[in-house]
Amino acid sequence: MNKKIIGSGLVLSIAYILVVGLFVVTQTDIALTMWEVITIVSAPVLLFVLLEMADTLQIQPICRALFLVFMGCNCALTGLTHIINITVTRRLIAQGVEVPTYFQIGYWPSTEMAIDYLAWGFFMGLAYLCIAWGIRGEGKQNKFYRVYLFVCGILCMIGFIGAVSINENLWYFAPLAYGVGMMLLCIKSLSDQPTVN
Repeated sequence: MNKKIIGSGLVLSIAYILVVGLFVVTQTDIALTMWEVITIVSAPVLLFVLLEMADTLQIQPICRALFLVFMGCNCALTGLTHIINITVTRRLIAQGVEVPTYFQIGYWPSTEMAIDYLAWGFFMGLAYLCIAWGIRGEGKQNKFYRVYLFVCGILCMIGFIGAVSINENLWYFAPLAYGVGMMLLCIKSLSDQPTVN
């Protein structure tokens, strides 16, 4: 497993958690901008991290292809929603325009949050599940990764389905999977032997 790629995922996961914490504590525009920028960057980085894991685990080709499609959707939607929020929505608000909350990140229901939930709940969850289902072999390492990635996928899906249909607070299951879950996954991967059997 390429330690530089996995290491970049670990650094990004830690940075994401720290920036979210900074925003929660300070509630400043600069912290929000940092959070949005790191979110935009994290989508393609996590694509490469999970692709490295998928290739090391030698997942089935159809699952690899589906994973790439779902992560591609995640990257595109993440870029779309956060670039719009940084370059349009927040600028309009700064100019004194009263932008309805249903067009803003941080409010529910809103179009930007719906796109973000779709990217990080639905498509990220499907990406995790594709890798989990595609893992072949019954070794101890394979079983661990299969179960771990399956749990992360289910948490993302619970977050998405829960937020859009039951209670927005259920969304926090998804960041648990792609934030904390990814950090722990990278730590585990770095601690393993270069080749996972």
